[in-house]
Amino acid sequence: MIRLVVIFLALLSFLPVAAAQDRSAVATLVTSLATRDELKPLRAVIVAQHGETIAEKGYRGHTTSESTNIKSASKSIISALVGIAIDKGLLDGPEQKIAALLKAELPPQPDPRINEITIGNLLSMQAGLGRMSGPNYGRWVSSRNWVRFALAQPFDDEPGGRMLYSTASTHLLSAILTKVGGKSTLELAREWLAPLEGFRIGAWDRDPQGIYLGGNQMAMSARSLLAFGELYRNRGRTPEGRQVVPADWIELSWQPRTESRFTGDGYGYGWFMRRIGDEAVYYGWGYGGQMLYVVPTLSLTVVMTSDESGPSARNGYRDALHGVLSEIIGVAKAS
Repeated sequence: MIRLVVIFLALLSFLPVAAAQDRSAVATLVTSLATRDELKPLRAVIVAQHGETIAEKGYRGHTTSESTNIKSASKSIISALVGIAIDKGLLDGPEQKIAALLKAELPPQPDPRINEITIGNLLSMQAGLGRMSGPNYGRWVSSRNWVRFALAQPFDDEPGGRMLYSTASTHLLSAILTKVGGKSTLELAREWLAPLEGFRIGAWDRDPQGIYLGGNQMAMSARSLLAFGELYRNRGRTPEGRQVVPADWIELSWQPRTESRFTGDGYGYGWFMRRIGDEAVYYGWGYGGQMLYVVPTLSLTVVMTSDESGPSARNGYRDALHGVLSEIIGVAKAS
C-alpha cells in the first residue's frame, strides 16, 4: 500500500514537469517559424491546449493583441450567430426557407427556385445562386443594394446542390439576422457573445443599407479569435460553464454537407474540415491566411493571422499553414 502511494505521488510530481515540457516544445516550434521564408506573411500564432495558452508569438513587429482583418474566417462567427438565433426562437432552423424573410429584396418575377433556398443552404454554400466571391466580388460590392443584387443572380446549380463558395450567402444571413433580431449584426454579436471573455469585434464594413458584411471585412485580434475557437472546442460553453452557442449547433456545423472542388475538404455550416497530422481538424479560413483551427481530440485550438495583401490558396501559403499545424500536432502528441 505504501509503495502504491509513493508511486502515485511520484506521478503527480511528474505531471507539472511534463506539462512544462509540452509548453516548451510547442513554444520553441512557434518561435522558430520566424526564420522560414515560406512563412513571411505570418503575423501571429497562438496555441492553446486544454484551455491554456501554451505558445503565443507575433512576428516582424506584429502582436497577438493587434486588430487584424480576419476576412472569411468571420463566416464561422456568422454561423454561430445563426445557431444562437435559432436557439432563441428568432429563426425556425436550418430548413427554414429564406424567401419570406427577404421578400422585400426579391427581384421581380424571380426564378421559382429562390423559394427553395434554406438557411442551411446559405450556411453550407449550397444556395445555387451565382457566386459573389472571386472575380465577381468587386461588381457585387459596387452595387447599390448587395442583398438585392445577390438574390437577382442567375442560378448556377439547384439549391442544395454543389458547393458554390460565395460571401453573398453569408451576407444574406447577416441581413436575415438584422431583420429577425431587430438590431444590427454587430450589436447582436456583442450582446450574444458578451459572456465570452476576450471576444471583441472591432471595425466591420457595412453595405449601402447599413447591414454588416456577413463573412468578410471583420477586424479581430488573434487573441479574440482564439477565444471564439475555444468556445467551439468547449462545445459552446465559456470557461465558467455558461452555454453561449448550443452544443447541438456545433455538432451540426461540423458535419460535412458538401466539399470544396478545389481542395476536397468538407464544409459544414461555416466551417471547413479535413485531417491534418492524422487528426480530425475543423477550421475557419480567411483570405491571405487568417486561420482558426480546432482539434477536439487533442483539446487544441490554434490561431494564425497573416498579411491580407495576397491570396493564400493559389500560392501554396495556406497549405504551408496546414503544415505548421501538422507540426504543432506532432509535437503536442509526442510530448
